[in-house]
Amino acid sequence: MHSPDPSFADDPQLTADLVAYLDGELDAEASRLIEERLASDPQVRQRLVLLERTWDLLDELPRVCVGDVFTRSTIEMVAVKQEEDLAGTAPARRRPWRRYLLPAVGLAAAALAGWLGVQLAWPDPNHKLLQDLPVVENLDAYQQVGDIDFLRRLHAEGLFAEEDESDAF
Repeated sequence: MHSPDPSFADDPQLTADLVAYLDGELDAEASRLIEERLASDPQVRQRLVLLERTWDLLDELPRVCVGDVFTRSTIEMVAVKQEEDLAGTAPARRRPWRRYLLPAVGLAAAALAGWLGVQLAWPDPNHKLLQDLPVVENLDAYQQVGDIDFLRRLHAEGLFAEEDESDAF
């Protein structure tokens, strides 16, 4: 008997396609492509023949009957494994919330504390400007006076006492 090309051992996709072809699991287009390859490539035909012989030999193996005890024990093992899986995954579903909630709250608290610390410790550059705003608004009028002593004398005589703050310069 002629042995197949060793390259077939390296092509599991071709083997899978040929097995699916033998089992009748391919759609019409995939079957047509396999048949074209079988018609044009003798090595592929040889691989298909070997796979058919393997299937035929499998059919000749004696059938082993298992008893009810084997069936029952297998089903019980599957049921126990399923219960273990369910028992193990139920807490895992809740863990992400518990696992990530505390660090997320801690991170938010740290961010808030950092922001407050910066607000309290960092001087506001506009604070001094806001304090001096009345002077800046009336700077043209103050420049006309020329001397601060003159303004102090006018204030001492009570000249500015009658005006309210909105009219002050």
